[in-house]
Amino acid sequence: MNFESFVLAASTATLADEPRARAHADAIEFRLDLADEPLAQLAHYDGELPLLATNRPTWEGGEWSTDERSRLDALTEATTVDAVAAIDVELAAIRAGAADRLLDAARENDVSVVVSVHDFDGTSSCSTLLALLEAAGAHGAVAKLAVTAESPADTLTLLRATHEATAAGQPVATMAMGELGTHTRAVAPIYGSRIGYAPIDPAATTAPGQLDLATLATTIESVFVTGRAKREN
Repeated sequence: MNFESFVLAASTATLADEPRARAHADAIEFRLDLADEPLAQLAHYDGELPLLATNRPTWEGGEWSTDERSRLDALTEATTVDAVAAIDVELAAIRAGAADRLLDAARENDVSVVVSVHDFDGTSSCSTLLALLEAAGAHGAVAKLAVTAESPADTLTLLRATHEATAAGQPVATMAMGELGTHTRAVAPIYGSRIGYAPIDPAATTAPGQLDLATLATTIESVFVTGRAKREN
């Protein structure tokens, strides 16, 4: 998957939803941890949009509650599916040495790797966020960082880290979770964030503060057009 420009991913646990996403999304984030028979869905997928496969464990905000080996094995099998252009794996799993086989499979199958970090407790200092992004980026094509905004200052810290990492040439995807961070999902691309996530159905959010796909797509487009016009004037 090409992350040289912004990718808007429609998050879903049902690949039959893919036609509904085509008008707004560049890719589908398929949540294996939320899906019924996820590997069977992958095997029968015939949609147009490329897939970013995510299998989030409970210890990082997901719903995969069985053993870690089976979780990573499912992602490893996903890399063999032609439509899967990228996978998401947690930095913590990589640091623990549990994801080596998965990373090898991704390389062998020419599947991009998004290395993710989630902080559900708050937002660290800018220097800490930059260190996390650098650590995640060392293992994948994009370093993904989601923090929790407890104040407007937290959102500014996230956006500053996004800008500084991007200026240093590092591909990142960033967002602040929670109601205070909702706007970062629309404006972070201005600061360099390469991936946005949104559910197709407004009732199916998978993270605090998410906007639905149509709303996020329209808002991002408006932000980019407005920003471009101001720069040109």
